[in-house]
Amino acid sequence: MDVKLPKLGEGADSGVVVGIFVKEGDTIANGQAIMELENEKAVASIPSTAAGVVEKIYVKAGDRIGVGAKILSVAGGGSAPAPAPAVAPAAKPAAKKVAAKPAPVVEDDEPVAESADEIVNENPFASPSVRKAAREFGIDLHKVAGDESGRITAEDIKNYIARLMRAAARPAKVVAEAAPAAKPAPVSVDFSQWGPILKKPVTPLRKVIARRMSESWNSVARVTQFDDIDFTKLGELRKKFAADYEKKGVKLTLTPFVLKAVAATLKAHPIFNSSLDEVASEIVIKEYIHLGIAVDTEQGLMVPVIRDVDKKSMFDLAKELETLAAKARDRKISADEMKGGTFTISNQGAIGGAHFTPIINLPEVAILGLGRGAMKPVVRDGQIVARLLTPIALSYDHRVIDGGSAARFTVDLVKAFENFDEALVKI
Repeated sequence: MDVKLPKLGEGADSGVVVGIFVKEGDTIANGQAIMELENEKAVASIPSTAAGVVEKIYVKAGDRIGVGAKILSVAGGGSAPAPAPAVAPAAKPAAKKVAAKPAPVVEDDEPVAESADEIVNENPFASPSVRKAAREFGIDLHKVAGDESGRITAEDIKNYIARLMRAAARPAKVVAEAAPAAKPAPVSVDFSQWGPILKKPVTPLRKVIARRMSESWNSVARVTQFDDIDFTKLGELRKKFAADYEKKGVKLTLTPFVLKAVAATLKAHPIFNSSLDEVASEIVIKEYIHLGIAVDTEQGLMVPVIRDVDKKSMFDLAKELETLAAKARDRKISADEMKGGTFTISNQGAIGGAHFTPIINLPEVAILGLGRGAMKPVVRDGQIVARLLTPIALSYDHRVIDGGSAARFTVDLVKAFENFDEALVKI
């Protein structure tokens, strides 16, 4: 059974593949998201129209495909459409009778929509099957009213979806009066009236970056903690062992030092190595340390992930860094190599930037930014000496992490840098 690209909507007949969510050999369900597609309208997940084992995948990230193009083929499953939620009785013969009833379908005093940040259920409780249904339909359980204890049933999910459908079907004027003010529609300005201009299309990668950064900005209660770290010892260690690494074909930069110091600090402060599961109302603390490294490329920002940093040697980290950075710049890095990060590091020092406030890479809860190091006079043991000071900025999600925890993390991070163990650098 071939799974093909369905019609995307009015005026949208093609798109660019952003990422594939499955691989050959995976077992998929009917309606499961199998890839992410981007066109001029939006970036959307494409669901499978069949169930079974993936035999072959015909597309890859970066491909532009049109309606009807083969995405993948499956075997051993059925092609019947996934059961739709029982929220659209209009398709059944009895729909007329239901629609013909007066209230409560369109009562004037019934709220027509939830605001983006409205919480009606502080502690939602639901069975695994109900939570799965909510995830599949993109429903935040905090916005679904359950019983007095907060328990949510499948019927509550159906009622919530039905309520949204009724709201969408009501006259625009009524919805406009009840809903909060919408974001103004973008306006195209003819800048050529004031002088020469040059136009270049927004790439799919840039659109994805913009979307994800906007999501982070709009959903995270972000705070940024600043400090300076004395990199003098690290600089000396790098110079001392650089030749040994070069003999083995690897360039020793300061980034492997940063990776090791951050990994050690994350082990002491695991809350920074976590994610917030808003659907389950849980904080998920990962027992693995996979660090994302922001790489500046001509196409835009990419974040390859180095896995199990705490378990790898400095030499292995330096070698892997070179490989991943090169693949990112050449656009040869795979989607899997940019997934699964637990904490991100953004280093602008080589470019020359100083202080900045990095945006958290969701679903992570923190990110570390490093600026340009500079020799500055500082007091050490009552004497004024020149030291290489590097500004750092730790942005964290205040919904998960408190200010005191961030301050303690920063203090320990400074110690990890300034008291770096030389034995870790030796080959």
